[in-house]
Amino acid sequence: MATPALPVVKAQPQAQAQADTLLRFEDVSMSFEQPVLEAVSFQLARGDTKVLLGEAGTGKTLILKLALGLLKPDAGRITALGEEISAMREQDMYPLRRRIGMVFQESALFDSLTVEENVAYRLIEETGQITDEIHARVLEVLEFVELAQTYKLFPSELSGGMRRRVAIARAIITQPEVLLYDSPTGGLDPVTSNTIIELVVKQRDVYHTGSLLVTHRLQDAFTMASHYFDRNLNKMVPVEDGSSRNVHTTFLILRDRKIIFEGTAPELLRCHDPYIREYLS
Repeated sequence: MATPALPVVKAQPQAQAQADTLLRFEDVSMSFEQPVLEAVSFQLARGDTKVLLGEAGTGKTLILKLALGLLKPDAGRITALGEEISAMREQDMYPLRRRIGMVFQESALFDSLTVEENVAYRLIEETGQITDEIHARVLEVLEFVELAQTYKLFPSELSGGMRRRVAIARAIITQPEVLLYDSPTGGLDPVTSNTIIELVVKQRDVYHTGSLLVTHRLQDAFTMASHYFDRNLNKMVPVEDGSSRNVHTTFLILRDRKIIFEGTAPELLRCHDPYIREYLS
């Protein structure tokens, strides 16, 4: 399949207020034995979600690691929450990471810790113990993911979907301004996957958190781009046909080390590039 010749479609205006830009990649390149990313540029605005799509090995998870400052790019510049993290020392990253939440693949919970200890882990690092205030905060975020009754359980006592929801609770306990999701529905059945995506949409629409989300499930991506969380009904509902509601969700498609598409769901569906059409089929 030929590499798309279409220019990148921009979902957001080129000029955006600095205060509203949570994350910015500028001509970022990264290699290991072979180049993985070449001159990747995009920006994430406050309250927006960008869904990273692409075949395995195209650098989607690598982008999350770069955004969290776990790796440094070979070239280019990365700015997170107003700080240039591509030039920041590791010891200076700790306060910034408190403002960025990460939901890892397969949840990455500590088996020897209870749900409460897992969720409170970053706060316990600061206090050395679970205080009454931390306990209350744990229950609050567990209530958000509808698992408040599980705080005394261990991960081995939870289903796969429940572990993913606990991982989301752990990521949001510090009230981050940016959330990074690495395949949060990978390996889950469709019903459980929809539950997880509903939580992602709830976080987007209730707290207006900016997010980067990697997924291999096109259904999840299009669900996010066509639904919103109704606080009165307390559930995710579809956007009505003809509605002007902005769901603040756009797509990035990676291929051949570059971003080949950036845009909304309707723009993606209208794209006639042969590779993208085959990828969506």
